[in-house]
Amino acid sequence: MIRLAFWIIGSLVVAALAAWLMGLEGTLTLEAAGYRMQPRLGTAVFMFIVLAAVVIALWALVRRILAAPRNMARRNREKRRQQGVDALSDGFVALQAGDPARARALARDAQARLPDNAAARLLEARADLALGDMPAAREHYRALIANENTALAALAGLYDQARAQHRPDAALTFARKALALAPQSGWAADAVFDDLARRGQWAEAVAMVNVELAANREERARKRRRQAVIETARARETETSNPLSALDHALTALRLLPDFVPAALIAARIHINRGETRKAMSLLRRIWRATGHPDVAALYAHAQPGASAVDRLRRLGEIIEMPPPHRAAGMALARAAIDAYDWQSARQALAPFAGSDATQGVASLMAEIEEGETGDQGKAREWLARAVRAPRDPAWTADGLVSDEWEPVSPVTGKLDAFEWKVPVTLSARNPEPPGVAQLPAEAPLPLAPAANAT
Repeated sequence: MIRLAFWIIGSLVVAALAAWLMGLEGTLTLEAAGYRMQPRLGTAVFMFIVLAAVVIALWALVRRILAAPRNMARRNREKRRQQGVDALSDGFVALQAGDPARARALARDAQARLPDNAAARLLEARADLALGDMPAAREHYRALIANENTALAALAGLYDQARAQHRPDAALTFARKALALAPQSGWAADAVFDDLARRGQWAEAVAMVNVELAANREERARKRRRQAVIETARARETETSNPLSALDHALTALRLLPDFVPAALIAARIHINRGETRKAMSLLRRIWRATGHPDVAALYAHAQPGASAVDRLRRLGEIIEMPPPHRAAGMALARAAIDAYDWQSARQALAPFAGSDATQGVASLMAEIEEGETGDQGKAREWLARAVRAPRDPAWTADGLVSDEWEPVSPVTGKLDAFEWKVPVTLSARNPEPPGVAQLPAEAPLPLAPAANAT
């Protein structure tokens, strides 16, 4: 409605202007080729306006005709470019969908239509890699390295190719080049860091972690844990050769992670070896209250060198009350009581945990009690049979392997901080292996004798 009103008003203004021009007084004399015209002034102005409009229209038409070839070429280029973009997009979709052959064909089509687009060549390299055409992929990646915009992506592709070909040294070389080119590259930093951890080059590894940027709380916590793990690894490495340096590293780890059991055990052992029993026991009491870890209780019991089994049992009574608050405490106390031949205390410590849900460690200790106190071989064998079928106890576990002690890296993958204190995953539900041993193949026969010391 408003548009119609504006159109009517505009038409009235144009008509009024035309009438005003037509009504202007005076004449205009025009002489050309022997002809003489004397139109009124308003008519002459109106004719000039019409003539100018006609000239403008004719010039626009001529320009359009003259520019037609160029416009047609431009439209063809745009169409070709759009077809190349579509081919490139479809190629990436095909590669993600698991069709590398179609992705390579589309990448070549995109390169033909977009000769200056490096993404098309990168797509073809990725497709070649997926198809197993390593020489072709390598040539594409090496060509892309020359372009600073694609160098990082090319190095990532060469890194993946080297790993696929099981060439770890070459993969590490590409990762180091990428890290030098782009220090913020996450995959390159992880690759270099994992190699340093695998080789035990802890000083270089912790230097990398120290310069990492932590933007949020989770990243800061992750950084602190990695620093603590590395400091613990350094302490573990030098515990015998340089105990003072090892103690510094272990205490640094505890400042980062106050309840980190491996660091606490190293620090406590060094204190004990140096005759600083009070410091060791104070540290172990704090860690025990926070974690309830059985290794902490075992070391606390042996904090005084040369102490008798009775003294060790009495010392454990300082941190473990009766009845024990959890299974790890009960097993630790029972172990000390068995060593001290205090069979009654050992039974009382295990009584809350020796029911139908008794674990392998509890069943093994009960077998020792039955054999040591009463000499009843039948009951001892019954508990041993239960131990074979019983649920497993927590242990240091990484990548399917069980270790008696914490280790900084996995022996399988070389990954840092892979060991966790948890119940190991059993390969065969019918044939669970006893705790404290390395994981066995599913076909291997399982030992029937349980570990003597479940802690």
